[in-house]
Amino acid sequence: MTTLGEVAAAANARLQGCDATTVITGVAPLSGAESGQISFLTHPRYRPFLAHTRAAAVILSPEDAAYCPVPALVATNPHVAYARAAALFVPITGPYGGIHPTAWVDPTAQVAASAWIGPQCTVEAGAVVGEGVCVGPNCVIGEQAVVGAETRLVAQVTLCHRVHIGRRVLVHPGAVIGSDGFGLALGPDGRWVKVPQLGGVWVGDDVEIGANTTIDRGALEDTVIEEGVKLDNQIQIAHNVRVGAHSALAGCVGIAGSARIGRHCMLGGGVGVAGHLEIADRVQVTGMSLVARSIAEPGAYSSGLAVEPNRLWNKISARLRRLDELFRRVAALEKISRNGSI
Repeated sequence: MTTLGEVAAAANARLQGCDATTVITGVAPLSGAESGQISFLTHPRYRPFLAHTRAAAVILSPEDAAYCPVPALVATNPHVAYARAAALFVPITGPYGGIHPTAWVDPTAQVAASAWIGPQCTVEAGAVVGEGVCVGPNCVIGEQAVVGAETRLVAQVTLCHRVHIGRRVLVHPGAVIGSDGFGLALGPDGRWVKVPQLGGVWVGDDVEIGANTTIDRGALEDTVIEEGVKLDNQIQIAHNVRVGAHSALAGCVGIAGSARIGRHCMLGGGVGVAGHLEIADRVQVTGMSLVARSIAEPGAYSSGLAVEPNRLWNKISARLRRLDELFRRVAALEKISRNGSI
């Protein structure tokens, strides 16, 4: 049972017109919340729903608190406050402590007594699984891999050999961490020669890795994901990449080998980052952009064209194809002008 006072404490919010002993059963959007549920307002688009909400209390900003017809939890940053409050209502799942009968654990692996190894899992030689770790069904923990305390591998996660996962990491289904990087050398006969990938992967504390995301091991040095990084689903991180602390990468981002992403960066969905370049701290790159050269200064960056009606896009495309011709004509006219012919 969770009270409104406990929610306020978790959210670091101030109670307004509230009974702190009110029992809260869950969270819901403004338009659908019922008695016993809390809601939140983080975007002006949803202000019209505030007047009619039936929520037990609403998390909102000081500016919106004056217009709230129900009790309020007033916070400087309502989005962060909501995230912390909602965490109180996440169901706690799974048994903790033990090894499922269908799992296989190498005799040389070290599994903490409080860790759970789920059905059909494999823990290979020399692996270390820390206190309070939860390994869901069909996961593989490779040789000499390390999984830090209180980390959760949800299901069908593969950690290849010598991968190091920090504490309190959440890895969603289908992620593969530590597979070979795409290292190839072209021989004189035109055939590709595989370059051995001898490094590993180092994932810091409090990282989240989305479903079907892949992080390749380094060629010599480790691929590094620093603490607090949040990776969405279906991201590809190539060998020897380093992603700085507390950066967030949205779905389908692709980062080529040996690129360096700074701290507190945000990369939108589908962003591509070329190899061997560096992005400074606190850079934002909007969705579907291509980063083809290093970025040395913080700020927001974009590339590409947004969607247009097909007829207009066809005109734009036709004109783009003529840019080189137009450039040459303008250059010729400028040359004539400089020579005094016109």
